[in-house]
Amino acid sequence: MDFELRILGSSSATPSANRHHTAQILTIDNQFHLIDCGEGTQMQLMQYKIKHQRICNIYISHLHGDHYFGLAGLISTMHLQGRQNPLHLFGPPGLAEILSLQFRYSGTNLTFNLIFHELDTSAYKKIFEDKQITVHTIPMEHRVPSCGFLFREKPKPRPLIKEKLAAFLTPPQLVRLKWGEDIRDERGNIVVLNKDVTMEPKRSRSYAYCSDSRYKPDLLPYLQHVDLLYHEATFTDDLRDRAHYTFHSTTKQAAELAAAAQVRQLIIGHFSVRYKDLTPLLEEAREVFTKTDLAIEGSIFAVRE
Repeated sequence: MDFELRILGSSSATPSANRHHTAQILTIDNQFHLIDCGEGTQMQLMQYKIKHQRICNIYISHLHGDHYFGLAGLISTMHLQGRQNPLHLFGPPGLAEILSLQFRYSGTNLTFNLIFHELDTSAYKKIFEDKQITVHTIPMEHRVPSCGFLFREKPKPRPLIKEKLAAFLTPPQLVRLKWGEDIRDERGNIVVLNKDVTMEPKRSRSYAYCSDSRYKPDLLPYLQHVDLLYHEATFTDDLRDRAHYTFHSTTKQAAELAAAAQVRQLIIGHFSVRYKDLTPLLEEAREVFTKTDLAIEGSIFAVRE
């Protein structure tokens, strides 16, 4: 099953000649989850041949324009191209009102149901669940209400060792074995030990998206051992004071958080337009956490089972 992240945009505040505003696509088993939707997102979707009609959920971290100004245009295009499937939109208070005004005054009556889920950005809370994943908000510290998102695969079934399965086992018992149970008789005695007839399940994967925020060490409990962590790194570390003043983070702060949380891989992004060459940002982060990469547009980060 696929579990991979595609970077669509990684610039902060204003776009640059070669960097668009923040947007990412997380693909989980052919389901497309769009995370933030800055200006130009739908152009980037076309650039990388990602079918926007397959997007099932959109998550908006906060209401600064570089994270949602592309949303009305993308939704309008979905409408004009006859989308029928419902679209779930998760965002802070005020987003539904903003979109309603835009669609009201443009006379847009969507061809599909836009289902809005208002977020409490101050809490760690489950906002979405299906058969495969859960999504939680991660409270951030920014100038306006802001949250990140934590995507986790649910525990996976244990593969059965067919040649070790007894003939008397029924289909319901086989299901129970897949989920780690022993099989007992009517008296409660174990007749089949789970560990004797199953293998270890495939690893459940995770991705944490930490958007605009000051350095916030109290995020650690939410980020422990995640496979892939995206954390904003707007500035190099010599501008740590400016980062704090503007409610942003530096390269080393993002790396310090990744190291403390013992994540598998860190991606830094949301770069200030002052940086034409991103090499210094990467080098600074890698001084603290070697498994760091840049959120270069078009890059794909796949997480293996």
